[in-house]
Amino acid sequence: VGGSGIDLRSKSRTISKPVEDPSELPKWNYDGSSTGQAPGEDSEVILYPQAIFKDPFRGGNNILVICDTYTPAGEPIPTNKRHRAAQVFSDPKVVDQVPWFGIEQEYTLLQRDVNWPLGWPVGGYPGPQGPYYCAVGSDKSFGRDISDAHYKACLYAGINISGTNGEVMPGQWEYQVGPSVGIEAGDHIWISRYILERITEQAGVVLTLDPKPIQGDWNGAGCHTNYSTKSMREDGGFEVIKKAILNLSLRHDLHISAYGEGNERRLTGLHETASIDSFSWGVANRGCSIRVGRDTEANGKGYLEDRRPASNMDPYIVTSLLAETTILWEPTLEAEALAAKKLALKV
Repeated sequence: VGGSGIDLRSKSRTISKPVEDPSELPKWNYDGSSTGQAPGEDSEVILYPQAIFKDPFRGGNNILVICDTYTPAGEPIPTNKRHRAAQVFSDPKVVDQVPWFGIEQEYTLLQRDVNWPLGWPVGGYPGPQGPYYCAVGSDKSFGRDISDAHYKACLYAGINISGTNGEVMPGQWEYQVGPSVGIEAGDHIWISRYILERITEQAGVVLTLDPKPIQGDWNGAGCHTNYSTKSMREDGGFEVIKKAILNLSLRHDLHISAYGEGNERRLTGLHETASIDSFSWGVANRGCSIRVGRDTEANGKGYLEDRRPASNMDPYIVTSLLAETTILWEPTLEAEALAAKKLALKV
């Protein structure tokens, strides 16, 4: 991950034999002054291999390797968000709760050079939203070849991709990764984004994860994060979910500050979003900060959906913050009581 916190960088290396585990791979380095991550007079950033995937582009024994980044002294550099996430997910309390994540990554495809959505008339607009969601047909679906190529490549790579669909705004798509456990969720989202960048590169199309690529009466792009713990998935889990919602309400500002750049343009209270300024929850309500499904309410256990993260969020930050807030962080009883009253939550 480069200096912006969202740009992806890669380089290639020949090794002497096939490997099965990241621990078999050597550390490496790159010029951090060229990525905005180090000064020119001390530019070396060290790569630590962390996760391996099959390479869908080169095939054979070739692999893609997720690395995180350190100074030569072994300190994580500021854009290395994986290091902190790994600490959270290795905490015994978090390990014991086996946190599951299902992440819905939305993205928009743009025509190169004009930076206008794929399928849109250059400088103009298509018909209003409605016909495009999960649509078929050359006048309604734009970029299916890219979505399908990405789907196949992710399956080949071993990414836990569970589905894909055309989105509400034409030229916008979504894929889902999960359920994934702990740090794996972040690894799988980042490598899936890399593969998508490579495929759009080949297709001559521009990928954007901007949360509101087109202003006006068009849906933005989010990265809804479905989440559960072992306690939420067991009998009586709905009570645990409600306690988690209380905790999330009390740290709303902290989560919003970490949920992606430009998210204020998306979270307006319109277009299936809640307002960025207030926390809300509801059953089957897509206009809330946190949505609980009908099945979860009926079964008394299940998961919650955090609808606040933007499409450009860092999955290491979002997943570890959800685990920290709902498993490790304990509010005062007074704060909890006030939040419960405000949200009309009986816990």
